[in-house]
Amino acid sequence: MNTFNLELQSLTETHLSALLELDQTCFGGLWTLDAYQREIASPNSDLLGLISPLSTMELLGMGCFWSILEEAHITLLAVHPQYQRQGMGQALLFSLLKTAHDRGLERATLEVRASNLSAINLYQKFGFKTAGRRRRYYKDNDEDALILWLGDIQHPQFPNSLKTWHQITSEHLKSFGWLFTSS
Repeated sequence: MNTFNLELQSLTETHLSALLELDQTCFGGLWTLDAYQREIASPNSDLLGLISPLSTMELLGMGCFWSILEEAHITLLAVHPQYQRQGMGQALLFSLLKTAHDRGLERATLEVRASNLSAINLYQKFGFKTAGRRRRYYKDNDEDALILWLGDIQHPQFPNSLKTWHQITSEHLKSFGWLFTSS
């Protein structure tokens, strides 16, 4: 089997068109150009992307969180439909949590559609627990959002969890021919 490099990068202004394209594909245009420009410029936002130099697509996946006090609020996690179920969502979530840990944040939280079982399963694999529900949170269809929560990111055992998740994620990606590196 051929292997292809999969690189994690902090996204910049040069990635704006790819961000908008992936956003349109995955979310139907959730965020605007101005919104992505604000994320890139903000010192309280981490916007990460998965890129493969050999892919015709510039951006295979993206993830973002806001640092709010001691919390990483995950705002986006998306993988292009052509590349889903290959471990890229795991790679992005791992990378967001590692970045949050490295920033000294204490916990992570996010909202997810109550019907998005594959995303909920992914978050649960990484230890997220349901903390609550936001009724009619999504305006496109009035669907509820589950509030998911992961604490103890600064606990002394958390780096061991990160190592385990990195190994599991790398092995999953490798089974699809991807070699995962972060820059």
